[in-house]
Amino acid sequence: MAKGVGTPATVALNKAKVAFTVHSYDHQPGTGSYGLEAAHAIGVEPARVFKTLMAEVDGALVVAIVPVSGQLDLKALASAVGGKRAAMADPKVAERSSGYVVGGISPLGQRKILPTVLDHSGLTFDSVFVSAGRRGVDLELSPHDLVAATKAMVAPIARAERGLAIRSRTRPGSPWATRLTLRPTQAQTHQGPSRPRQHLWLMPPKLEH
Repeated sequence: MAKGVGTPATVALNKAKVAFTVHSYDHQPGTGSYGLEAAHAIGVEPARVFKTLMAEVDGALVVAIVPVSGQLDLKALASAVGGKRAAMADPKVAERSSGYVVGGISPLGQRKILPTVLDHSGLTFDSVFVSAGRRGVDLELSPHDLVAATKAMVAPIARAERGLAIRSRTRPGSPWATRLTLRPTQAQTHQGPSRPRQHLWLMPPKLEH
């Protein structure tokens, strides 16, 4: 753990003897997206950086962990936990429940233990990044350790930002490969000839033996 950095999240990981790395950066007040700021500052692709969101499913709080490159699919979240309706929790409710402030909510070391769901795209990486519980500090750890430490279920709960569709497909030799489909937005299609869809494969890093 980095010297001088201690939060309930790092305390929880140390107690569970989970390996992790602390990444600190200069947070800029007024930033439009805390997650994208972290990805840029740390120097990693946004798909590896996950934001922690609080939602209410049938009136009960649920923690959702999704990549900062996408958005939470509330309908998918409700389905994942066996609920019917989901809505984003009030920020003040999220802060009281987690013990953290918005922009620095970590899925680890929260004040209350809540049902937690990690988007399945996280398992395509050897390591992912989540907030350490403080703005300007992220934790890097194995997605499998993240699942174990938060007792999370894994499900497809993220949807892409406009213009980017995420599809999980199996590719020969890589069962966890995720295909990213780039498609024009509605505004773009009205501006001229339609553009063909582009497909990118998000591959997990090769493991060293």
